Amino acid sequence: MMTSFLFRAMDARAGIFLAIMAAAIVLVPAGNLLVPEGSPFHVPTYAVTLMGKYLTYALLALAVDLVWGFCGILSLGHAAFFALGGYAMGMYLMRQIGTRGVYGDPILPDFMVFLNWPELPWYWYGFDMFWFAALMVVLVPGVLAFVFGWFAFRSRVTGVYLSIITQALTYALLLAFFRNDMGFGGNNGLTDFKDILGFDIQADSTRAGLFAASGIALVFCYVICRAVTRSKLGKVLVAVRDAESRTRFLGYRVEHYKLFVWTLSAMMAGVAGALYVPQVGIINPGEFAPANSIEVVIWVAVGGRGTLVGAVLGAVLVNFAKTWFTAALPDIWLFALGGLFVVVTLFLPKGIVGTFSQGWTALRQRKASADYEAGSDEPPSSPPHAPSATARDAEPQPAE
Repeated sequence: MMTSFLFRAMDARAGIFLAIMAAAIVLVPAGNLLVPEGSPFHVPTYAVTLMGKYLTYALLALAVDLVWGFCGILSLGHAAFFALGGYAMGMYLMRQIGTRGVYGDPILPDFMVFLNWPELPWYWYGFDMFWFAALMVVLVPGVLAFVFGWFAFRSRVTGVYLSIITQALTYALLLAFFRNDMGFGGNNGLTDFKDILGFDIQADSTRAGLFAASGIALVFCYVICRAVTRSKLGKVLVAVRDAESRTRFLGYRVEHYKLFVWTLSAMMAGVAGALYVPQVGIINPGEFAPANSIEVVIWVAVGGRGTLVGAVLGAVLVNFAKTWFTAALPDIWLFALGGLFVVVTLFLPKGIVGTFSQGWTALRQRKASADYEAGSDEPPSSPPHAPSATARDAEPQPAE
């Protein structure tokens, strides 16, 4: 059954994406570890770390596209789930420092010693074990999303009101984590990591391994998203996006579908945050900033909402542009980046992938029509449409 569920995720577009990702997962670490530094094919360690960060951003964008592109939930608070996953991993990395810290305390992190904490808080227990930290990476964002979504969706909060509430959620967490008495490092956050799973976190091999782990996580989550969106569940989600009242009238418990995809998306964002922290070397309350969530929405819009691949492409392209503009145009890079967003909005309203798919479909249809007019026996087939559906695509289910 699981094999059949995942098999639905496979088509030409998915195959191309997975092939590109497989090549990157193998070639980038190999270019860093196996190719001599003097070779033009050598990939420097800083580039491996930068690309690994891009992959974590791509995973975060994929999570947002799942809820926004296919269910119509515009989240302006996914930075909260991303940061919570990052803090869970950061707590594990801090517990690994031990006596190598500035103050040499075997139990307390340096910031707790500096602030005269008498003992380790109870919510830090267990984070000296990787399996526990990995569990918290998905469990904490997932539980928060489930509780938040349970109340929000059952109250039928939708549209801009839901977006504002999600933004308020991440801002509240931002203010909470800034407090020193919360036990998460306050304004400075968690940093000065030494190793992960016993490997030096600064070593080239560890950096390459983190890149590969980020790529594998992105592929795994992409396959899950494809399987969900191409299943009967995915058709109901798109029906909710396009006509929520009609879907509810036909007997579907809309809040259950929205709660499921919202929680799944939050857990994916938590995984992205956990992979982000060891690669950048720090996690602080700034990751909760509402502006970060808005920026993720821009990535998805640039790449193409409701395409999954577009979210990944948008995240990589926008962050690469940000990196390039800050180096090439340090004085006006914000204006250059803003101009890029304006151009995409005006001339590519469906995003890069969405516009390309629409143009390719129209081209195929015109070619089929031309062949038919030239004497072909078969009439032109209707072009495949972008993901859209009504509740009639799925068998009605009576409400409880």
